[in-house]
Amino acid sequence: MTYPRPAGALSAMFDRPSAAITLKGAVSMDYGIESKDQETVVRLRGRLTFNDHAKLRSLIGEMLAQKNSRHALDLSALEFVDSAGIGMLLIAREELASAKKTLTLRAAQGQVKRVLTVAQLGKIVTIED
Repeated sequence: MTYPRPAGALSAMFDRPSAAITLKGAVSMDYGIESKDQETVVRLRGRLTFNDHAKLRSLIGEMLAQKNSRHALDLSALEFVDSAGIGMLLIAREELASAKKTLTLRAAQGQVKRVLTVAQLGKIVTIED
């Protein structure tokens, strides 16, 4: 049995390979690092998902290279985090702890704050409003 091909915007979607399809408005995670007052602050922006694992691995390496022993992830500009993103935050915490460094999650908003609460990350990582 054959089905009629959709018209309009859906038709264009079928003409592209599935790997090329991205959600409109979806922005991958980006970050900026600033050292101040014996603390390294990393500002995450966008969406933290499985697709960002290589970028987060690179970020963890940069954090480990910093002289400061205190590190904070400023999540105020992070719009979305999925379960893989939560796992990556836990990996960051573990790797920093093994290097005798601390990690604090700071200023989560909206969906990110809800996910951190539901996942009960506050039992494992320090979370500040």
